[in-house]
Amino acid sequence: QVQLVESGGGLVQAGGSLRLSCAASGSIFSIDAMGWYHQAPGKQRELVAFISSGGSTNYADSVKGRFTISRDNRKNTVDLQMNSLKPDDTGVYYCNIEVRYTRYWGQGTQVTVSS
Repeated sequence: QVQLVESGGGLVQAGGSLRLSCAASGSIFSIDAMGWYHQAPGKQRELVAFISSGGSTNYADSVKGRFTISRDNRKNTVDLQMNSLKPDDTGVYYCNIEVRYTRYWGQGTQVTVSS
């Protein structure tokens, strides 16, 4: 069994920064892809940032240049540094990892950006 614990959400003014962290534990030999998803109120969950096992990254157009995803393979963690936050970034952010073709989700952490 794999567990994901997220932290770092909160309330911030537009233009501010937050750093989200996600720690994986349990029956993990190695983690393949890792990512962060955003679910705005009343909308579907969407991929924000992705990082492969080799460190290649990909970002949604809406966050390019503002968000940075990183991972620590020794600690089984993935972080999302969010800068220049906008009110549209408000929502719940979910950590997602892939282990041996199985995907796991965190419980989500709320980010609220005030204008």
